Amino acid sequence: MAEATTLADSTAAMSLKTDSLAIDVHIYVDEATGVDETATSGKEIEPFKTLEFAAYHTDTTNKANNYIFKQRREGKWEDATSTAVKKAKKGYEIALRKGAKQAEAAARLAEEEKKREASRLAAEQEAKSIVLKQDPSLPQAKPIKLRDTTSSRGQRVKVNGWVHRLRSQKGMTFIELRDGTGYLQCVLTGDLPKTWDAQNLTLETSMSIWGVIAPLPEGKTAPDNHELTADYFEVIGQAPGGDEAFSNRITKDTGADLKADLRHLVLRGEVASAVLKVRAGVLRAFRKSYEDMGLLEVTPPCMVQTQVEGGSTLFAFDYYGEKAYLTQSSQLYLETCLPALGDVFCIQESFRAEKSLTRRHLSEYTHIEAELAFITFDDLLSHLEELMCRTIDTVLADPKVAPIIKELNPTFEAPARPFLRMTYEDAIQWLVEHQIPNEEGEPHKFGDDIAEAAERRMTDIIGKPIFLTKFPVEIKAFYMKRLDGDPRVTESVDCLMPGVGEIVGGSMRLDNLDELMGGYKREGIDAEPYYWFTDQRKYGTTPHGGYGLGLERFLAWMCARHTVRDCSLYPRWTGRCTP
Repeated sequence: MAEATTLADSTAAMSLKTDSLAIDVHIYVDEATGVDETATSGKEIEPFKTLEFAAYHTDTTNKANNYIFKQRREGKWEDATSTAVKKAKKGYEIALRKGAKQAEAAARLAEEEKKREASRLAAEQEAKSIVLKQDPSLPQAKPIKLRDTTSSRGQRVKVNGWVHRLRSQKGMTFIELRDGTGYLQCVLTGDLPKTWDAQNLTLETSMSIWGVIAPLPEGKTAPDNHELTADYFEVIGQAPGGDEAFSNRITKDTGADLKADLRHLVLRGEVASAVLKVRAGVLRAFRKSYEDMGLLEVTPPCMVQTQVEGGSTLFAFDYYGEKAYLTQSSQLYLETCLPALGDVFCIQESFRAEKSLTRRHLSEYTHIEAELAFITFDDLLSHLEELMCRTIDTVLADPKVAPIIKELNPTFEAPARPFLRMTYEDAIQWLVEHQIPNEEGEPHKFGDDIAEAAERRMTDIIGKPIFLTKFPVEIKAFYMKRLDGDPRVTESVDCLMPGVGEIVGGSMRLDNLDELMGGYKREGIDAEPYYWFTDQRKYGTTPHGGYGLGLERFLAWMCARHTVRDCSLYPRWTGRCTP
């Protein structure tokens, strides 16, 4: 009896591995110091970490023992209730079953992935085993540009370009090829789409395709309503996929700054390239208009040592130790050509160091300028109207350019003639009557330099081209001629277009030597560097006038672009001189 009592006393604090004769078996749980491992004894000096693990891994089937689970709370050992132990054990069992299912699912997925990888490798091997060769029995292919596809229907041709669009469908691969002159849908069938190169095509990959162009059946659409059925192709330059894929570099959500950084890729898009094609067509049309109107093209310098539009907007640089500037305008040089070459024009870049971030300002832009001799102010206005309308008519008659303009700006129409003629003074009165204030928020008054916003709002409300004329002397350049009978104003003009504002600025030029010298003095300009310009008034002066037209603004108006930046190949503005 004494031995039994001694044995009971000695086993009261025993753990899981105590003799079956013991009455109480204590299982200890301490979340702070315990360890949930199967080797854990559960003794006070080696507790489990969680009640769930302890309850599940403790063999409580010996009915002779009383299993007491003790948890440390606030430094004291407290007995866990039997309900809590059962709940913990059940929760652990559920977790184990769930884990087992997840393990089974993971194993199944791994096996499926293994099969897919094997299948992929087999397909890759099969694709790589297909070697394409040109069929020698076919006619020799004629190399063509995509602009010539319509006239090449029915012939075997070779076309080169970049993958613009790409899709696969029912054992066929459809490629829309682009070469800058047009677009062509090409179809790969038979073994062609099964090849490794075809299965790994990416947007902007460059390639050559051989085949025959045929009209599409009724109800199907593609560029120019035909497609090329390929019999052979070669990949020239594989474009990357994945994160570097073209469609990941530029998306519909790409911001304006990033688009400017990636302008070289943006140009490959349909809209950007379309605007530049219109630009080329408009330049051709301007040159044709000038030729038809009897003006000769000249090429003035871009590096100068004089100013035209004010010293604050000059880009200065060191020219072999002398100060020089990028030209603001070629006007002064064009004036010197009149006695030698007659009426002249130039299409050159001009540069303005204006720290302006508006949608219609560029630091470098294409300037279309002209000077005409022996004319009146009315002659100048008539010439401008004729030039612009003639040019627009030529562009709209161009079978290649007109459809692009229609797509970019469906509502564009040639402006009605004659253009509305409004004096500066009348414009001031119009702004007052329509309660459009100046930049200080006050009613406009004579002498104000009408701000861009007010000018554009007036133009948009009127809704037609405006010749705004006769600006005050104080807000115009030193070389502009004063109006006979009203010395307050100049014989000057701005042509305003809806949606853009000013696209042309022009005037009659001072032809009197004394008045020119007075203009230098009024503006604080040293006349010495302008000796060659001044000489035009000494050696056979004549009434003459001219103008400058901003090509990018003209294009923004025609193509309905929100900003002139879209109308330049690589636009430059404040803070932007890349790429």
